[in-house]
Amino acid sequence: MKKLLIPENEAEALALKKLLEDHGIPGMLHSYRDSAYDGIFQNQYGWGALMVPEDDLQRAAAIVNEWRAAAPRGDELPWQEP
Repeated sequence: MKKLLIPENEAEALALKKLLEDHGIPGMLHSYRDSAYDGIFQNQYGWGALMVPEDDLQRAAAIVNEWRAAAPRGDELPWQEP
């Protein structure tokens, strides 16, 4: 397994893992959370890592990039005032 990316948070990690699984790419989440150190590693290194098989790395990266490009930006949200 190779590291694909470091998600912003757990919600993004779970969404991306499900997205990849829907495309037939198995994913594994590795959280950097350590209760003994009260989350200090997540502050330094990020939430964790989304891992995928090395053979699927390029395809998974393309799927994630397409998903992120399709997401609305902060100024594009429907409840934001112009």
